Amino acid sequence: MTRRHDIICISSIDWDFIWQGHQEIMSRLAADGHRVLYVENTGVRPARIRDAGRIRARLMNWWRGTKGFRELRPNLFVLSPLILPLPYSRVARWINRQILMRSLSRWMKATQFSRPVVWTFLPTPLALDLIQQLEPVATVYHCVDEFSTSSAEARRILASEEALFASADLVFVTSEQLRVRASRHSQRVHLFPSGVSVEAFSQPPTGELPTELRGLSRPIVGYVGGLHQWVDQELIAATAAMLPHASFVMIGPEQVDLSVLRQHANIHLLGQRPHAELVNYLAGVDVTLVPYRIADYTANVYPAKMNEYLAMGKPVIATDLAEVRRFNQDHGDIIRVVNDAAGMAASIQELAPLAGPETIERRRAVAQSNGWHRRVAAMLSLIDAAVTAREHEATGWQARLRRLYARARRRTLEALAAIVVAYVVLFQTPLVWWVASPLKVSAPPVPADAIVVFAGGVGESGKAGGGFQERATQAVALYQAGHAPRIIISSGYVFTLHEAEVMKTVAVNSGVPADAILLEERAATTYENVTFTNRILDEHGWRRILLVSSPYHMRRALLTWRKTAPDVTVTPTPVPQSEFYASSWGASFDQIRGIVHEYAAIVSYWWSGRL
Repeated sequence: MTRRHDIICISSIDWDFIWQGHQEIMSRLAADGHRVLYVENTGVRPARIRDAGRIRARLMNWWRGTKGFRELRPNLFVLSPLILPLPYSRVARWINRQILMRSLSRWMKATQFSRPVVWTFLPTPLALDLIQQLEPVATVYHCVDEFSTSSAEARRILASEEALFASADLVFVTSEQLRVRASRHSQRVHLFPSGVSVEAFSQPPTGELPTELRGLSRPIVGYVGGLHQWVDQELIAATAAMLPHASFVMIGPEQVDLSVLRQHANIHLLGQRPHAELVNYLAGVDVTLVPYRIADYTANVYPAKMNEYLAMGKPVIATDLAEVRRFNQDHGDIIRVVNDAAGMAASIQELAPLAGPETIERRRAVAQSNGWHRRVAAMLSLIDAAVTAREHEATGWQARLRRLYARARRRTLEALAAIVVAYVVLFQTPLVWWVASPLKVSAPPVPADAIVVFAGGVGESGKAGGGFQERATQAVALYQAGHAPRIIISSGYVFTLHEAEVMKTVAVNSGVPADAILLEERAATTYENVTFTNRILDEHGWRRILLVSSPYHMRRALLTWRKTAPDVTVTPTPVPQSEFYASSWGASFDQIRGIVHEYAAIVSYWWSGRL
C-alpha cells in the first residue's frame, strides 16, 4: 500500500482545459486519499491578445474561489493564480514568486499541508523558484511536451528545463525522444506514455446517439482533441474531398483558424464537449483519426487519444509519428499509419465496416494494458521510494544544518534582490515623478492684487536658503510682466540673515521698487504662511493673489489656502524650473525624500484639520 502524500501539482494547463493526463492523474491521486493542490498554468510565453478569453476565465476562477483557491471534490483543490504574464522577465519572476509563495504558504498553513511532493509539468524559471522555496520531500518533473519547439518565446525555457531535469528526484516522460533528451541530464528518467481511463471508455454509451451525429452519412470519421496548429488541416480537407459521402466530425476547442476545414460541407466542427460525454460521441463514429503534422514538436508527442479510441474498440488511423511507430512495435501494428490523403481515404474505406469481435477485443486489450490505473500505481511506487530515500538522507544533523544554511542564503538573496529592484525602480525609472505629479499644480498668471511668495527655509533640500533665489526670481518676473502691483514675501526663517529680507534685496536689485514689497517674517510652516499672509490681505482688502512656491509644494499650499481662507482666489504660479527637482529620468535620494515629505505633510495637515 502506498503512502498518502500531500501533493502540489504545478500544471502546464488550466483545470477546465481539454481533459488530459494532468487532470486524470491528479483526480486519481485525490480519489486514492492523497491531498492534491492543482496550480493552474503560469505560462511558458508572454500573454497575447488572443489569450483574452483565458485571462477572463482565470479572473472569474480566482473570483469564485477564496483568494484563488477552490475545492473541487474531497482532497482535490485548485489554485487559479493571478500573476504577471511575463515568464522570462527577472522583475516579473521575482514579483510572481512573492505572490505565489505568500498564497501557498498561507493556504498550506490553513489546510495543514505538510512538506509536499511537488509534481510539476512546467519547467519554467518560476516553477524552479517555487520548488526551491517549498522545500518538497520529493520533486517530480513530468515532461509531456518539447516546450522549446512550441513557440519562439518558449525556446527560452531550455536552461531552466535542463536544470529541472538535473535536480528533480524523478523525471517522468511520455515519449521515447523525450526520454533520450532527459537522460542526458538525469539518471532518474522513467517512460510513462499517456494512459486511458479504462473505466470511462470501456463502458457502454450512457445515452442515445448525440443529436449532431444523427442523420450524417456514413462512414463517420471522428477526431477528438484540440484543433491546434499541429492538426494537419490540409490532410483532413484533401481526404474529405476524396470521400464526399463520408462525414468528418471534429470534436474539440478551436485554437487556430480553421478556414481550410470550413470549406468542406462534409467536415463538421462540433466544438468542445464535456469529457464525460465523449464516450457517446465515439460510440457513434466508425473510424478515428490522429491527423498530426510531422514536425519537431510532434516528434515528441504521444497521442493519448489512441488509447481512448482503442478502448472503445474503434479502428485508428494516424500520421507517421515516431510514437505511433513505437506503439505499433509494442502492440503489433494495431494503428494504421498513413502518409498522405490517398492513404487515409483508402484506410477509412477499408476500416469503416464493423470489425469482428476478436479485432474489437484486441483493441480494448491494448487500451487496458495502457490504463491510467497501472500508470499511476507505478508512478506512486517510484515516488514512495524517492521520498523514503530523501527522508533517510535528511535525518542527520548535517542535513538539517545544510537546510538552515540554504534557507538563510535564500532569504539573503531575496533581500538583496528586493534592494536591487527597489533601487532600479526608484532611482533609474521615472516612477517617482509619476507618483509626484499630483503634487504639481500650475495655472497661467492672471491679473491679481498681489504676488505672494512662500520662501523655502530649509524646504525640500534640507539646506538653509535652498530655493529662495528661484522663488524670488519668479516673483520678480510676474511683477515685471504687470500681473500684480506688489509682492508679499512670507518667511520667518533665519540663517545668519532673515530670509525674507534677503529675498527682498534680490527683488529690489532686480528692479522692483522697495515700497512695492511687503514682508511677513513670523511664519515657520505652510499653515502659518497662509494664516499670517491672509491677515495682510484682509488689512488691505486684497482677495486675488498669484502664489509662488516650489512646484511640488503647491498642492499642499493650495489646499491650506482653501481651508483657511476660502474667500481668497489663489492662482498657482510655481517656479517653472526648480533646480532641486531637475531630472531627466530617475530621482535622487534627496528628491525622493522631498516628495515623501510633501505627501507626509499633506497627511499630517489633513489629520490635524488644516486641510
